[in-house]
Amino acid sequence: MKDWAIIADNLHEAGWSLGWVSALDREGRTIWIADAHRDDGRRFVGRADEKLTAFVELEKELKKTQKRRLDAAFHAAVK
Repeated sequence: MKDWAIIADNLHEAGWSLGWVSALDREGRTIWIADAHRDDGRRFVGRADEKLTAFVELEKELKKTQKRRLDAAFHAAVK
């Protein structure tokens, strides 16, 4: 299994729907776009010049958001 597929499987198991595509930018370079979304309206996108890097960026954005939600819940519970 490729590294990007491991990240995709982990996200799918966590309840995310995924999509990815490659495209050419204005200079003719290949870019990869990875997308994760849920029925509750949350959506995250990772963009990079390599497929694995796009998935790593996507995973990083999800983790940052999860951390912010946990921090907010913690601070609300402490008050």
